[in-house]
Amino acid sequence: MAHPPIWLATAIDVVVRAGAIQMAARGQDLEIDKKGPIDLVTRVDLEVERMCRDTIAARFPTHAVLAEEFDDDPAMADASHVWVFDPVDGTVNYAHGLPMFCSCLALEVEGRPVVSAVYDPSRRELFTAERGGGAWLNGAPIKVSDAAVLVDAMLCTGFPYDVHQTVDEVVGLFGAFVSRARAVRRLGSAAIDLCYVAAGRLDGFWEQRLNPWDLSAASLVVEEAGGRISRFDGSRFDTRCGEIVASNPQIHGQLLQVIADHAVSS
Repeated sequence: MAHPPIWLATAIDVVVRAGAIQMAARGQDLEIDKKGPIDLVTRVDLEVERMCRDTIAARFPTHAVLAEEFDDDPAMADASHVWVFDPVDGTVNYAHGLPMFCSCLALEVEGRPVVSAVYDPSRRELFTAERGGGAWLNGAPIKVSDAAVLVDAMLCTGFPYDVHQTVDEVVGLFGAFVSRARAVRRLGSAAIDLCYVAAGRLDGFWEQRLNPWDLSAASLVVEEAGGRISRFDGSRFDTRCGEIVASNPQIHGQLLQVIADHAVSS
């Protein structure tokens, strides 16, 4: 299904401009503050989100914005079109000077992402997707891997901000996958992780206690690259459910089985 070209063009414009702001500020005082013990926010998060909100308000005054750093848009309650934005996905990496972060923006219509863009400025990699139109990396089509068994798979995950209170649960599941997969990584940006699944660099990803802005844009990239996404129990994914299992179709059931077995054993 074709969507108005300005939708995807806007998503691309915002995330690329966000990347320019992120890169320009590296090495400067980021004015780092804490939202929680290990949950950080910088002045760049705030500057980038303001830029996005101003852009959407100017181009699409009837649309709402759901983003990480500021209060919900008053229009959210009635809006059928909602832009879901993470100004810096991987803020902890960014604050420490680790070049593994991005900006991601999706337009959801009636709760489903229809266009999205994820931009990693350190590598100048732009992942885009349009529902029904495929997934792309810097204009070239991408697809998920064809790994058929976990022992041949490289997996990835992330740790939630409450990991200090849930370390046994989180690390226990991590260990269950370590014992089954070829390798397991933890990169610190859920959106990049998901885009890497879409591009076939990773074979699967799981994480829980996520927010819509962590999931919306990159989940569409995975779907349009031929991947499968679900909740931990295998039920239908939506961007508000807070968790995701994403992989190529061949190993998705195997990922779900490891999660289910771990839940029983713990």
